[in-house]
Amino acid sequence: MPLDLNAGEIRRNAYRITSRRDRTCLRVRVPGGCLAARHLEVIRAIAEDYGDGTVHLTTRQGFEIPGIAFEKIPSVNRALAALIEDVEIAIGVELGAPENGYPAAGTRNVVACIGNRVCPFANLDTTALAMRIERSVFPNDHHLKIAVTGCPNDCIKAHLQDFGVIGQADIRFDAQRCLGCEACVKYCSRHVNGSISMRNGRPVRDERHCLGCGGCVLKCPTGARTRDPVKYFRLIILGRTGKRNPRLGATFLEWAPEDAVVQIILNTYKFIERHIDRALPKEHLGYIVDRTGYQTFRETVLDGVQLGDKTRVAETLHFAGYTYS
Repeated sequence: MPLDLNAGEIRRNAYRITSRRDRTCLRVRVPGGCLAARHLEVIRAIAEDYGDGTVHLTTRQGFEIPGIAFEKIPSVNRALAALIEDVEIAIGVELGAPENGYPAAGTRNVVACIGNRVCPFANLDTTALAMRIERSVFPNDHHLKIAVTGCPNDCIKAHLQDFGVIGQADIRFDAQRCLGCEACVKYCSRHVNGSISMRNGRPVRDERHCLGCGGCVLKCPTGARTRDPVKYFRLIILGRTGKRNPRLGATFLEWAPEDAVVQIILNTYKFIERHIDRALPKEHLGYIVDRTGYQTFRETVLDGVQLGDKTRVAETLHFAGYTYS
């Protein structure tokens, strides 16, 4: 990288410092992983006109365009403006002048599984929720990774994120339509956690242990089980990869309403502002919570949040992971 350029400003503009000193790499955000086909033409044009002609598909459902000369950044940003207007500004993200490119890159692209627009297992429109979260949190310089998945199958790997949002379905049961065929019982026993059992010839769901996956709805041949239209969520927090201490996230909330999930994420930025170690170039959320304590985090992020009658909050967190020695 040329010495007269500010590395921090380059990164905030969503460009990478790469292994080639004279070249950078643009990061293109795709909230919810859903992009109109016409936007691929913009990406192709930037890659061919300013990059090395290749495009990398990232694990965060975005695009990276390598091989861009630093002096071409203003031209690339202008070429990207139309995509930013359609993808970010159109969903309500406030970015100012799109011809200047992205104003921040710390909070990563909010990712989502394909959701119930396509998948029968998904309990919600994950893309729509990811776009709502993107609208609420971006732009922001604090390093956060957020993912939305439609059911406990967790195709988006929510357990490896700072915030993993998993859709849960509260199940309605119409006893008049039930044949007692045990299809739901067999499915839950074989594929989930055995929360449904037979009593007096009728299937009974253990609400305390039910994951809210909705699989029993799909297996019922008579439609005796249906998903409640009210959406609920399991919120997984503080999962991470990395060299120091990779680990799976832990359940923070179960059966939480959507507004509560979004507000908790917003409150987390206040927690970071208050407790981040500013002597470090960057400190991830999980390490801040490890240092300050879960109870401090919990009190801050739940402040002013309206939880539902069904919502359960974890008293403690139990992580699965390891530390490199």
